[in-house]
Amino acid sequence: MAKSLEENGPRAPAAEGSLSGTRESLAPGPDAAATDELSSLGSDSETNGFAERRIDKFGFIVGSQGAEGADPNRSSGNSGGLEEVPLEVLRQRESKWLDMLNNWDKWMAKKHKKIRLRCQKGIPPSLRGRAWQYLSGGKVKLQQNPGKFDELDMSPGDPKWLDVIERDLHRQFPFHEMFVSRGGHGQQDLFRVLKAYTLHRPEEGYCQAQAPIAAVLLMHMPAEQAFWCLVQICEKYLPGYYSEKLEAIQLDGEILFSLLQKVSPVAHKHLSQQKIDPLLYMTEWFMCAFSRTLPWSSVLRVWDMFFCEGVKIIFRVGLVLLKHALGSPEKVKSCQGQYETIERLRSLSPKVMQEAFLVQEVVELPVTERQIEREHLIQLRRWRETRGELQCPSPPRLHGAKAILEAEPGPRPSLQPSPSIRLPPDAPLSGSKGKPKTSKQVQKEPRKPGKESGQQDRPPAPSQAKAAAAAGDASPPQDVPPKDPAPQDPRGPAPQDSAHHRSQESLTSQESEDTYL
Repeated sequence: MAKSLEENGPRAPAAEGSLSGTRESLAPGPDAAATDELSSLGSDSETNGFAERRIDKFGFIVGSQGAEGADPNRSSGNSGGLEEVPLEVLRQRESKWLDMLNNWDKWMAKKHKKIRLRCQKGIPPSLRGRAWQYLSGGKVKLQQNPGKFDELDMSPGDPKWLDVIERDLHRQFPFHEMFVSRGGHGQQDLFRVLKAYTLHRPEEGYCQAQAPIAAVLLMHMPAEQAFWCLVQICEKYLPGYYSEKLEAIQLDGEILFSLLQKVSPVAHKHLSQQKIDPLLYMTEWFMCAFSRTLPWSSVLRVWDMFFCEGVKIIFRVGLVLLKHALGSPEKVKSCQGQYETIERLRSLSPKVMQEAFLVQEVVELPVTERQIEREHLIQLRRWRETRGELQCPSPPRLHGAKAILEAEPGPRPSLQPSPSIRLPPDAPLSGSKGKPKTSKQVQKEPRKPGKESGQQDRPPAPSQAKAAAAAGDASPPQDVPPKDPAPQDPRGPAPQDSAHHRSQESLTSQESEDTYL
């Protein structure tokens, strides 16, 4: 199967000598200033019917072609199905999410279930881009690779992908204010991100389905952050989806079809009788993460859960759509052939895709990571029995934010000593000259004043004591100088003060040593 979603196939290298996919070619031409108003609306085909622009809350042009229904380039789809969150509730959710993001490691370690529940309720729009970076691990990747994106951005790029990428730029959400203008900042950033990925993974190159993924990310974050989130999606969430042979997406198609037998036996039986390969209806769903299928409010809710819980959300959404499109005998009767069945899956009911209904169905559908992985092993064994080994084996995928954090923990701050007794920076400890003294120095400290005042406090030697006793018997009392009581007053409490001083200094010194050792 060709690795493309369009007829021209993005895997086909550009013609020799055709190097039009540079950033300079995307810049506005010399007459752009004269036609500023028209160029802001995009290409000639996009300006037809626009007298003035009104933008909805998602950034799409209101009243544009495809603004209603399930067209891939529509804005918010069925506006009547939008789930409006009261302003007070939204502010409360923003406060809770700010607390989580500011203490992310603690919440992921101890309260991951709470994060999952809040993702199911919907991430506040003002924090969605930041939350996606934390959930996907893109923020950690950015911290681990400072300057990497700038280095890739400044590189010339592989010529065989540049023209292919540029041809796809105007197809990505042309009625969104970021991408409505040819050569505008949105298309330039999209080109930079996709080109950087081809340099980051030259063995994988570029796949057309990566463009809408990168475009959705750019609607919520700058180019560098969007690049690392794209890396995480391609390497951790959906590994192998964008490789040359599309083997991973074929395996997941078989997994989806097998799970459908348990979720909706009627739909599974009908698709089996019609001999419809899963790739005919699920390729764009999975590879673009439903960004070209659902109303925009539903896309954002699905992505909130996808970043938190992983690929099982994509499977659940696909199963819900199949179940409600072909899950009853009445619906199957109107689809007698392959063509009618495919058309039914391409024109899904707006009620099924409505935000609140779809999210509730996805949350309640009992499909787990263990079931997906068990089915993956079964389909992989069948693949090897019928087709041999995979030509492009992909690394094991990680199911959601918690698995990614455990596999790639973020950088930990270095442990710094925090003394239990805090002193001013320049204040020396008592009895010291700015440096804490060891216990040996403290024991020697009380003896130093004795040297300055003579040998008054030194105990006499044994020979001197005997001589003094003999002299005392023979000599009269007046020859013996009496002890002066005056000097004893100031020096009387000295041993006690010295002991007290020693105990305080030893405690301070010991605490200091324990703290910094």
